[in-house]
Amino acid sequence: MGQRAMIVSLALPAALLAAAAQGQTPRTPWGDPDLQGLWSNATLTPLQRPAELAEKEFFTPEEARAYVQQRIEATDADRNIREGGVGSYNDAWFDRGSDIVPTLRTSLVIEPANGRIPPFTPEAQRQYERNLAYMEMHPADTPEDRFLTERCIVFGGGASPMFPEPYNNNYYIVQTPDYVTIMAELNHEVRIIPLDGRPHFPDNVRQWVGDSRGRWEGDTLVVETTNQRPNRHFYGVQYLNSVMSEEFRTVERFTRTAPDQIRYRATVHDPAVFTQPWTVEIFMHPQEGPLVEFACHEGNYGLPGLLSAAREDERRAAAGDEGDE
Repeated sequence: MGQRAMIVSLALPAALLAAAAQGQTPRTPWGDPDLQGLWSNATLTPLQRPAELAEKEFFTPEEARAYVQQRIEATDADRNIREGGVGSYNDAWFDRGSDIVPTLRTSLVIEPANGRIPPFTPEAQRQYERNLAYMEMHPADTPEDRFLTERCIVFGGGASPMFPEPYNNNYYIVQTPDYVTIMAELNHEVRIIPLDGRPHFPDNVRQWVGDSRGRWEGDTLVVETTNQRPNRHFYGVQYLNSVMSEEFRTVERFTRTAPDQIRYRATVHDPAVFTQPWTVEIFMHPQEGPLVEFACHEGNYGLPGLLSAAREDERRAAAGDEGDE
């Protein structure tokens, strides 16, 4: 069944989806819900509810079809090329999916009810503004001034929360009785999640994707991730607005709500940054494999180009030469 057909057949609230799946949950030989295999979380649903939709939490099926068509047209990467622009990647490289989430929600954020990421605390807002000012004055002094994605260190899909990216939204999940391993195709980050109740790392041990610990609550895999390394360029402005603190913590919930579906929920806790926790809900669907190699560093010509262009701009500014118009 294609994703377009799923918009009708799966257009049910999450509670009904879970009820419909009772007794159908695939299980491992040792009895845990089976999450294994290759999955994709690609979706056209935006992270935050568009302002023009105000308090509208769900689309009707007719509205959903219209919105899908609008999103496909708006994200058409071939349009600039057809109109004579130089362009960058064409549409063949992108993988945003061809549908919105099956619940027909208008945003991936489900809490707060307005579908928006909560405001910053006053101090986080000041830090965010300082970050923006620094980025404007120092866009490329060193590699550390550029986003982690440009430096091929980590992408949003490989950390927690597992946000959809413009492409390569695929994950390979492997289970044993003692571990769950999640490998993201985009930049090939791997999270090895122990299930044995061991404590998190000490506070002074920080990793790009944090330290994940899992447990089963009924048929739901609950994963708590701490110890992520704060960085003003971690997710980029479009996700966590370039602000994280050492208190950043996520709680993810993976539930096999249908034979061909995992409901993924993740709650972000960072009281030093956000005025309240917030939760996203994303659905993962099976994909044919295998994962492809995402060879970012091996072909990363962009970062040297950014830095060398910045040095050339500085040379011209020092010489009073504005360059060719």
